[in-house]
Amino acid sequence: MARVVHFYQTGGPEVLKIDEVPTPVPKAGEVRIRVHALGLNRAESMYRSGRYVIEPTFPAKLGYEAAGTIDAIGAGVEGFAIGDAVSVIPAFMFDEYGLYGDLVVAPARAVVKNPEGLDWSLAAVTWMPFVTAWGALIDIAKLGKGDFVILPAAASSVALAAMQIALHVGATPIAIVRKAEKIAELKAAGATHILEYGQADITAEVMRITEGRGARVVFDPVGGPDFESIVKATGKDAFVFIYGALSHDTTPVPVLHVLGKHTTIRGFEFIEVTSDDAKLERAKAFIIDGLRAGHFRPHIAKTFKLEEIVEAHRYLESNAQFGKIVVTVD
Repeated sequence: MARVVHFYQTGGPEVLKIDEVPTPVPKAGEVRIRVHALGLNRAESMYRSGRYVIEPTFPAKLGYEAAGTIDAIGAGVEGFAIGDAVSVIPAFMFDEYGLYGDLVVAPARAVVKNPEGLDWSLAAVTWMPFVTAWGALIDIAKLGKGDFVILPAAASSVALAAMQIALHVGATPIAIVRKAEKIAELKAAGATHILEYGQADITAEVMRITEGRGARVVFDPVGGPDFESIVKATGKDAFVFIYGALSHDTTPVPVLHVLGKHTTIRGFEFIEVTSDDAKLERAKAFIIDGLRAGHFRPHIAKTFKLEEIVEAHRYLESNAQFGKIVVTVD
């Protein structure tokens, strides 16, 4: 038997239940993983509460990120062996696979072998933030030495990964936060330029930091009223990525700046990488190189046990975390 987290109706964290089910058997192209650690994601909270892009079919499973050891391999899978230490990249939808459990099945194309020395908790929470940031900053924008990148919501796990990627390739990140208490944590994480909404003129400060050039890349999950001042802080031919909509307010666009600077504003989704085998392999190689070099290390905010999954989701929705939430599995 295996333990798996289900929910039978949409709602708050309390709808999550741990069930015992028959041990899953991997089909062709799949592997079974004995899970040691899980990472939590905002999308899982949205799916559980009925606010996601797909509707759950009950009993519904959850879980995008996990790390553990392979203990069964389906037909046609090559490159993996029983006992391999691996992590799962979120390259599927919740109605296809769910990783909240102790024995789970995942598609082999979404599985990657862990670099030596990477512990289970760090392995579990590496791939979602780093692949997301890689897709926009490296694959599309070709971020490199001498570039500046603006990172709103800088205390989020994706922005923290983006900051490490920027430093890895010789670019300079400019972090923006809403809460002053996040500033010390960002400094400890290696941020050299930190701006606080309401305390700084974002456009003026970015232009000062960049010596009048403006930033070449913006990686924004927020939108809303502050978007205009951020776009105005970009230079010619800049890329402005929108990968979320945390603000529920109107998002103004400075049209004359966009026209005059030839600014590219585009939406970006994680699936742009995970649905493309060639891109996914390039992302894996880049991130593994960064991990081995010691340049990439996800930040863990707090750790819970699988039996505390309800409390873990409550903490996820508190917005108190700096970095990722981990759930360990015995």
